[in-house]
Amino acid sequence: MGFFNNAKLEPTPELAPLTKERIKATLEASSWSYHVDSDGDIGSGWDHGVIWFFTYGNQAEILQVRGIWDGKLSPDDLPQALDVVNEWNCDRLFPKVYARINDEGQLRVISEHTLDYEHGLTDEQLNLHVNTGIATSCQLWERLNEAFPEAAAAAAAE
Repeated sequence: MGFFNNAKLEPTPELAPLTKERIKATLEASSWSYHVDSDGDIGSGWDHGVIWFFTYGNQAEILQVRGIWDGKLSPDDLPQALDVVNEWNCDRLFPKVYARINDEGQLRVISEHTLDYEHGLTDEQLNLHVNTGIATSCQLWERLNEAFPEAAAAAAAE
């Protein structure tokens, strides 16, 4: 097969396990501040929301970048919130977005970008996942600020 005769094979980068230490190192490499809560979960505040970096699975091999918009809505806002969420989910591949009522009776909008790294990942893959989760959550929050300007203003005033 002539197509492959002159191809030089590049070595495959080492796939290291996903760890919270690697997530923190990725954030630090971009000079982003973060905190670690009492459960060991990593969180980072951003304009209009907070991003959490969770690991799941038997060996903590699943990374979820979860964004929570600062805006707090009334349950009465659910139909409009679902319109925004459904539009987002139809037009975008990620993050997955949903609206739900929390224990305090507030309607919150949450984004999630989740991938399974059972076989490990490179530093570049981890950086891409973290950056994609943050950037797309921030884009969602801008859309929510447009749809719910009163909630956005109230959150900014807190």
